[in-house]
Amino acid sequence: MKTFIKTMFATALLSSAVAQASPFSFLSAPSTPQVAPEFTGIEKWLNSEPLSMQKLRGKVVLVDFWTYTCINCVRTLPYVKNWYDKYKDQGLVVVGVHTPEYRFERSTEKVTTALKRFDIRYPVAQDNDYATWNAYNNRYWPAMYLVDKQGRIVYTHFGEGNYAETEAKIRSLLAQPESPSESQLKPQPKSQPQSQLKTQTK
Repeated sequence: MKTFIKTMFATALLSSAVAQASPFSFLSAPSTPQVAPEFTGIEKWLNSEPLSMQKLRGKVVLVDFWTYTCINCVRTLPYVKNWYDKYKDQGLVVVGVHTPEYRFERSTEKVTTALKRFDIRYPVAQDNDYATWNAYNNRYWPAMYLVDKQGRIVYTHFGEGNYAETEAKIRSLLAQPESPSESQLKPQPKSQPQSQLKTQTK
């Protein structure tokens, strides 16, 4: 009997560990597109001159919140890099917003080394003070926000997975014409998804 109980306890612990290690995937399409916040409080831009959402109007923008020690972020990078290479000439702009979880991740030198190691060539913004993170009301690594040609967030995805759906949305947005005036756009909402992958602990 004791052996049975120990076995069941060990199995439960293993199942719990696997569940915690498994990446979650959460995507949504806002019922009413919202204005994408500006890149705020960026300490340094890498691979690019400073960018702004205002100047990127007419482009489809993928904002990817990540940090180089996050394994889930690292697993998404091949897909993000592929989309950049595949669609940059069609009007896609990828911006990696590097928001550090740990103090040592604030180092520009270490982030630059990570960009070389992962062969990241698209623009990366160092968001060391969480200003852009907070502007987006973000809480997750990785987190992707797709912004249409009018500067509106029309799709979000948190965590790994759903790569085909994300790419399909990119293609759909690239095919859309430019239109509506900025006056028709609404401010960014404050709602957050209930699920979480890697959340801010600060």
